[in-house]
Amino acid sequence: MKKATKILGLIGHAVDYSYSPLIHNRACMLLGLDYHYTIFNIADPCMIGDALRGARALGLAGFNVTIPYKKTVVPFLDDLSGEASSIQAVNTIVNEGGKLIGHNTDIAGFAAPLLPSRESITGKTLSIFGGGGAALAAIEAFNRFFAPKEILLFVRDPEKTRTLLMKSGHNNLTILHSGNPEKVSECRVVVNATPIGTRGSNGSPLPLEQKLLHSGQIVYDMVYNPLDTPLLRAAKQAGATTISGIEMLVGQAERSFSLWTGMQMPTAAVKEALLQEIQQQ
Repeated sequence: MKKATKILGLIGHAVDYSYSPLIHNRACMLLGLDYHYTIFNIADPCMIGDALRGARALGLAGFNVTIPYKKTVVPFLDDLSGEASSIQAVNTIVNEGGKLIGHNTDIAGFAAPLLPSRESITGKTLSIFGGGGAALAAIEAFNRFFAPKEILLFVRDPEKTRTLLMKSGHNNLTILHSGNPEKVSECRVVVNATPIGTRGSNGSPLPLEQKLLHSGQIVYDMVYNPLDTPLLRAAKQAGATTISGIEMLVGQAERSFSLWTGMQMPTAAVKEALLQEIQQQ
């Protein structure tokens, strides 16, 4: 008798645009694994607990978690990995025999495309726009892999963010209002960890008319749809090195896939299929 297909999925809000089903379903097809990855849009944050209880009851194999629920899911999980515990944010859930374990593969996934430039980043001032789970993963990755002199975190509500991060233990973190981004020009790396610039919007997390970007920088946009966001276009025009959110998307997906299946994702073939799909669109 054929075993039932194992179900994986993405928990988020209004995330039908996501390429995660393409990534994971292609990987499973290439490896002959009987898994199916789909999307679970949850509009009401109050339903997250019900969704996870239902997933446990139904025996779903696992999930990715994206905006705005990376921190929301934490109280409903049975255990957290070290990485997820360190920032209290989860992007991957594994169902281990009815026990839901939260992981954070964003940290290593975020760091991966920056590692070739580690020598030029270490000890420098770095910056991040955003105060959610993605920004927390970037802070953790910077401190784990690059030992920065200072991290500037630009947010809309500095007081609220200071309260949330009071116990983080990051002594090199300075929280600033996103409406005053002038210090970005002093930063070696500039990261967009907000959804600003996602397909359908034409914005940027920093005012591009201020010309704060330059050739001595690496500009990293976590937005992956579209590939070429307004921020990345401006960075290229300024001569900066750019990193698309596709790099992080594939990097974190590769690690999530291994947690669920115990196998290595055929990353090169998956990335090729992903880029073909984006180009066709």
